[in-house]
Amino acid sequence: MKAPGTIEPHLIDPEEPSVRPAGTRHSQYPELDDDGTKKGNRYWWVWLLIFALIGYGCYRLYIFENARKDVMAKKKGAMRPRTIPVAVATAHLGDMPVYLQGLGTVTAFNTVTVKTRVDGQLVNISFHEGQFVHQGDLLAEIDPRPYEVALEQANGALAQAKGTLERDQAALRDAQVNYQRYQELYNSQIIAKQQLDTQQATADQARGSIAADTAAIAGAQAAINSAKLNLTYTRITAPLSGRIGLRIVDVGNMVHASDANGLAVITQLQPISVLFSLPEEQLPSVLTRLRQGAKLPVEAYDRDQSKKLADGTLLTVDNQIDATTGTSRLKAVFPNSDHALFPNQFVNARLSLETKKNVLIVPAVAIQRGPTGTFVYRVGDDSTVTVKPVKLGISQGNDVSIEEGLSPNDRVVVDGAEKLTEGMQVSVHQPGQAPGGGEPGRRRNRRGVE
Repeated sequence: MKAPGTIEPHLIDPEEPSVRPAGTRHSQYPELDDDGTKKGNRYWWVWLLIFALIGYGCYRLYIFENARKDVMAKKKGAMRPRTIPVAVATAHLGDMPVYLQGLGTVTAFNTVTVKTRVDGQLVNISFHEGQFVHQGDLLAEIDPRPYEVALEQANGALAQAKGTLERDQAALRDAQVNYQRYQELYNSQIIAKQQLDTQQATADQARGSIAADTAAIAGAQAAINSAKLNLTYTRITAPLSGRIGLRIVDVGNMVHASDANGLAVITQLQPISVLFSLPEEQLPSVLTRLRQGAKLPVEAYDRDQSKKLADGTLLTVDNQIDATTGTSRLKAVFPNSDHALFPNQFVNARLSLETKKNVLIVPAVAIQRGPTGTFVYRVGDDSTVTVKPVKLGISQGNDVSIEEGLSPNDRVVVDGAEKLTEGMQVSVHQPGQAPGGGEPGRRRNRRGVE
């Protein structure tokens, strides 16, 4: 039995003396410390700390050098003159049309409510709702029998009046013959004067009867004409060409000439009119052109002014200005051959007033506004910009005319002007292109897909 805590010498590996057996001496294991651990293992963190400090110092040195290079680059850039990329356009001479625009509403050139002119029962309707009808087309029929009977009665009254007239005419002839005989007898002093006067009165009575008969015949003829007219009114026809609306009265109902609603409504679509408004300060120029006999073209556009619907001409101007809005109403007429316009449709009307010839034109985006007024940035041959005050003329769409301040072929900045000052150097590129040339890149999403 060995003493506790002793280790046999053959169990200790002389190549790995990491632990010294208890009770052994230092001289027997010089590579181990007094506590039994291998020498040097307790100082490994010192070396790790030294290497970490060296790495951190290199990193700080790298950051410092990069910052110093950026500062030097900024100083060099500040010393060089700054060049701004801009897009330019060339001022040119051309014709500038003068347009006046206003909001308008399409209205039917004529609107007719179809009504009956006689009373009676509706026996037939010959149109379909929404149908396009032509002037004279049969629309409806009213029972004609009462008016046929009235016509026959008028014809009978006329025949009776004619018979009475013939009888009275015969009586007048007899009275006239007797009067001549009585006059001869009176001249021979055979009869008395009283008999001659009586016969003359008889002839005069016959003449009066004939006049009454003539009036009766005229009345009978008028009754015939009235009956024929009423009989014609039993056939209701279209008074004009246009689109008929929804039916208001059905077959079998009694209709009267005094009915307020009528049978249907016809709106004339060809031609058609547009009512639009213009400010009162624009009215004198329009009236001047109308007094000169000019036919002013008018174009109708849709609600967002992206599509032209029809072309027409100005017809007239209203006779007064609306005091509440300060505008005047104008009426234009359109052929509407393709039925592009419909009643009560909202449109934008554009009136062509005149065309200015040989004016200087630049894009409207080139115009800048400041405390001193309007100006543009003109680009010289040496690629430097100059502030040029300008006097504006008329403006139409994306273009504006220049009355003073520029010359033809002058280049003006249309994009990038917010960064410019007097005398600054610029690099020119065409509108719609990237500053380096080529097409501007499309925006990519986070995954880099266009």
